[in-house]
Amino acid sequence: MQDSTTPITVLSGMLGAGKTTTVNHLLSTESQRDIGVLVNDMGEVNVDADLVAESSDISDEDEELIELSNGCICCELRGDLLEAVDRLTADREFDALVVESTGVAEPLPVAQTLTLGFEGADDIDPTEFYEETGMEPLEGCHLDTTVTVVDAHQFSDAMESDAVLDDDGTDKHLGDLLVEQIEFCDVLVLNKCDLVDEEELDEIESLLETLQPRAEIVQTTHGEVDPELLVDTGRFDFEAASQSAGWMQELQQPHESAEEEHGVTSFVFQSDRPFHPERFADYLDEFPDNVVRSKGHVWLAGREERAIELHVAGQSIRVAPGAQWIASLPPEEREEVFEEYPGLEQEWEEPYGDRHTRLVLIGTEMDHDEIRDQLEECVLDDEEMDADWSAFEDRFPEFEIPEQEDETDSDSETEDESAEIGIAD
Repeated sequence: MQDSTTPITVLSGMLGAGKTTTVNHLLSTESQRDIGVLVNDMGEVNVDADLVAESSDISDEDEELIELSNGCICCELRGDLLEAVDRLTADREFDALVVESTGVAEPLPVAQTLTLGFEGADDIDPTEFYEETGMEPLEGCHLDTTVTVVDAHQFSDAMESDAVLDDDGTDKHLGDLLVEQIEFCDVLVLNKCDLVDEEELDEIESLLETLQPRAEIVQTTHGEVDPELLVDTGRFDFEAASQSAGWMQELQQPHESAEEEHGVTSFVFQSDRPFHPERFADYLDEFPDNVVRSKGHVWLAGREERAIELHVAGQSIRVAPGAQWIASLPPEEREEVFEEYPGLEQEWEEPYGDRHTRLVLIGTEMDHDEIRDQLEECVLDDEEMDADWSAFEDRFPEFEIPEQEDETDSDSETEDESAEIGIAD
């Protein structure tokens, strides 16, 4: 039963959003629970951990506070995260555990590690861990709540920024990372609201609600949040969290949203004809600034084997290899797929089978008709449909396809093979 194990709250957010301030407020106001804290910092010196210790009665000497430094818990320190969490929860000394991740951490892989244990971390030997600790990973705890702290004052600048962050040699685009943190959480803490006027604050909250419809949004100043909203809430559900991003919900149940009070809308573009690779590349070079988020799969003329995944977040535009089109499979394999997923055959249209484009676009003050027309101009016309598609210029990257992938999931994304797009470069 999860009730008998220690609940974990994971706190994510950009650098300077107010995560440490929120943790300190939580520690200073929570009187009913004894809380342990794990602080992750990319630097060799864990500054945030020092600030937590200075601003509370918590102490690393008593192992109420554990520091994970010089790395990120969403990638290279995932094994260290498991070990540290088990140290804090093994003896049930704490009523709850708060994990403050570094500003460049993506919450989804952290949640995977805290949900799947060693299946979500390949940098630690399970046998060695058991021999040293005498316990299985995560047997004394459960992931309870994922929280993202958003800086209201810097939100617009971050979304419009071209800045790239360095996560131990891995480049992360500022706006892209911010959207990833927003889309995977149970609670959104919109912090520093005193530095933003009401109109802008309402616009930001409206956009957050569209990007992540499932999350509870709390407006705060100085990280002053009711502990009941962050600790032992029982809100986390991995499947629900993974499927709850606004773009994903829109793909699953397409509809065109009406104009909202603050101009935040979304719509789905679909086409049964492929994009011309050159015209679509040109369009991505001039992609509308007011489209904050776009994601989906693209049929690119000349690439009939598999879809191309498009991923837009702020000023970041990435493409990645998508799933193989069922139409490109040998007939025997195609029939096997239809038998296993009968619903797929209903979307089949000759002569191109399941090949199509489907994109979600989320933004502010978008002219849906204009954007749809611009995308339609990228689609092959009648004459081009009869032409030799392999002769079209194609500036999109070639991808190395991993083995043993799921051939039927056309909405999946191969993040490791994604490429940042500066098509004109």
